Amino acid sequence: MNNNYKLAIVGATGLVGQTVLKVLEERNLPISEYVLFASEKSADKNITFMNKTYTIRKLTESSFDEGFDFAIFVAGGEISIKYAPIAVSKGCVVIDNSSAFRMDKNVPLVVPEINPDDIEWNQGIIANPNCSTIQAVVPLNVLDQKYKIKRIVYSTYQAVSGAGQNGVEDLKNGIKGTPTTKKFPHPIFNNCLPHIDVFLENGYSKEEMKMINETRKILHNDKLLITATTVRVPVMNCHSESINVEFENDFDINELKQTLANSSGIVLQDDPTNNVYPLATLANDHNEIFVGRIRRDYSVKHGINMWVVADNIRKGAATNAIQILEKLIK
Repeated sequence: MNNNYKLAIVGATGLVGQTVLKVLEERNLPISEYVLFASEKSADKNITFMNKTYTIRKLTESSFDEGFDFAIFVAGGEISIKYAPIAVSKGCVVIDNSSAFRMDKNVPLVVPEINPDDIEWNQGIIANPNCSTIQAVVPLNVLDQKYKIKRIVYSTYQAVSGAGQNGVEDLKNGIKGTPTTKKFPHPIFNNCLPHIDVFLENGYSKEEMKMINETRKILHNDKLLITATTVRVPVMNCHSESINVEFENDFDINELKQTLANSSGIVLQDDPTNNVYPLATLANDHNEIFVGRIRRDYSVKHGINMWVVADNIRKGAATNAIQILEKLIK
């Protein structure tokens, strides 16, 4: 294995970028050189990473001329659209965390526990799915393999960290009693906002359509029946989701739970009599997806409800991107 890979991180000073650095420090990857890029306002700042001091470089059109093996982009869609093709043209494979390329039929959309083989047909860009989609599809894929999913109903309770630093500031300001908002159209403190991203002509928000379309693409099923309601809640970090699933086939509920418990990347927390179920405070700073409150849905022939919680900045973004990088290196 080559131990001399060179990795660029674009957006290294942002919320997700900082977590990418943290996860890289935890995992022993054969990378000999890291270069950290950010916007002009963060350029020339120093960051301590891997026990070394790195100076943040300003991202420019010539940044990739020096040659990189891989790049992780966590700087938003506009940056990805402009600079990812430039990086690819210089021989770099890009793992992109924005929504810019997710639904491009020539770009694999990858969750390594589900569809690692899709990495093989990349043409230079691999898309990291939406945070709320990632944590949902890992348990859903396990159940789809065994019971064949007929329909999914998503209801999400998404943390402010998913909206970036300004989203976090809005909640902090609300807690302090300052009602000013930088990110959200209404104060998030003491509110649940059924509004993530922009509203579309069909009445759904862009976030809701992301979950619907990305789930179909990752599970390789364009006909899968899915609906979604995505809600921003006054929680700092970790998304929670109520997922209702209808299957083609019947199941034994205890066997279904055991199937999830035995699956990679999933932690079963399902003992309601002792108040054991997934919580944002417990999932925080973990890479696993926590699943519980699993029970039969008696309103349909073969259905369940489950509660799914994960750290949206880790597994929902940084860790998933680095898992893709690990597959690329292998």
